[in-house]
Amino acid sequence: MEPYKLFDAEYRFMSIVWELEPVNSTQLCRVCQERLGWKKPTTYTVLRKLGDRRIVRNENAVVTALVKREQVQQYESQTLVEKAFDGSLPGFLTAFLGKQKLSREEAEELKRIIEEATETCP
Repeated sequence: MEPYKLFDAEYRFMSIVWELEPVNSTQLCRVCQERLGWKKPTTYTVLRKLGDRRIVRNENAVVTALVKREQVQQYESQTLVEKAFDGSLPGFLTAFLGKQKLSREEAEELKRIIEEATETCP
C-alpha cells in the first residue's frame, strides 16, 4: 500500500478538494480562506507540497485528487491498528467500542463486512 499519510491540515485541505473536484485553484483558495482561514500563499504551499507527493494534480489551474479519500482512510486506519494494537483488529474494536453498545443494524452491518472480508476455501 502506498504511504498516504496526511497531516491534519492536509487532510482538511484534501476534504475540500474531494468535495469540490475538479476545482479551479482560485476558487480553492477562496474556499480555504472561508473554511480554514488560510491566506492564498498557504493554500498554494500545501497544494504544491501535495502535488510533489502525487496526492493532487494542479494542471491548467484545475485541481484534482490523485488519491481517493478511501485510500487515505485505509492507510491511516491500518497504521493505527499496527501501531497502537500490534496489528490486532479485535483489540482495536474492543478498545474502540469500550462499553458502547451497538444497535442491531450496526452489528448486522459489521457481521456482513466481516463475512465479505473472510477468505473462504474453495
